[in-house]
Amino acid sequence: MKHLLSAADLSHEQALKILDTAEAMAMTQSRQVKKLPTLRGKTVVNLFFEDSTRTRISFETAAKRLSADVINFSAKGSSVSKGESLKDTALTLQAMRVDGIVIRHRFSGAAYRLAHAGWSDVPVINAGDGNHQHPTQALLDAMTLRRHYWGARGGELAGKDLKGAKVVIVGDILHSRVARSNVDLMGTLGAQVTLVGPPTLMPVGVEDWNCDFTYDFDTALNTEPDAVMMLRVQNERMSAAGGGFFPSVGEYHRAYGLDRSRFERLPEKTVIMHPGPMNRGMEICAEAADSPQSVVVEQVGNGVNIRMSVLYLLLAPEGGLL
Repeated sequence: MKHLLSAADLSHEQALKILDTAEAMAMTQSRQVKKLPTLRGKTVVNLFFEDSTRTRISFETAAKRLSADVINFSAKGSSVSKGESLKDTALTLQAMRVDGIVIRHRFSGAAYRLAHAGWSDVPVINAGDGNHQHPTQALLDAMTLRRHYWGARGGELAGKDLKGAKVVIVGDILHSRVARSNVDLMGTLGAQVTLVGPPTLMPVGVEDWNCDFTYDFDTALNTEPDAVMMLRVQNERMSAAGGGFFPSVGEYHRAYGLDRSRFERLPEKTVIMHPGPMNRGMEICAEAADSPQSVVVEQVGNGVNIRMSVLYLLLAPEGGLL
């Protein structure tokens, strides 16, 4: 395996290897000196054609913690704004002999195209492509859930998957690469995933996905899930599609928001997740977002650990994911 393009590409063994390596990386981050010499002399390019805070910064932090040199590319202020194609941008980076490319793009399939069109011969990591995939987000979500799911049971995490865990993912499923990636990865790891959202925000063909789905949030909560993941309503993608996916913000919040009433019904074991950024008062109330059951900030921290793991396994000579 040379690239990480989709959560669906990961076998059970590969997913566990990334998670277990991320736990090892996390242990090094409690030291006074956090940097490792593993990728010294390597150059990683963060090729971001979409705005991002958490993903871009965590990839940059991860690469630097592994002692790699990092080039941050933004479409704004680059030749892309003058009309340069993805192909020519990739060929430019190839000529500069970079060692790895992290790409985030508004079009689905852009990462796959970059990896397989012959424009570059270095590992490509998909940091989000359109509404298609975001594999490292799914991995950090799995890392976070695994810690809490098995933490209550005690014992070592190494080698353990998510068999038996129940995960409810709520909101704008249609436009969510996070939902797709989590369905793929959580299924591989043995978790039972239920998608929840209005009919207008459920993808065509969702019945063929490896998960359950319902339009009733309260029914899904009655299963006493181990995790509830709230998704942001992606207004920017809705506007591009003409809008009109639900009557009003208030209507959406009443039917699909994790409000105070629903939050207070959650079992104590249920962790609250969100890929960020959060729209407080729309998909999640402040009481839930700031509660001890919320692991949103923990997810951000685990993002660095997961991305260190992926960069190490793909780029380091001893990594062994290839």
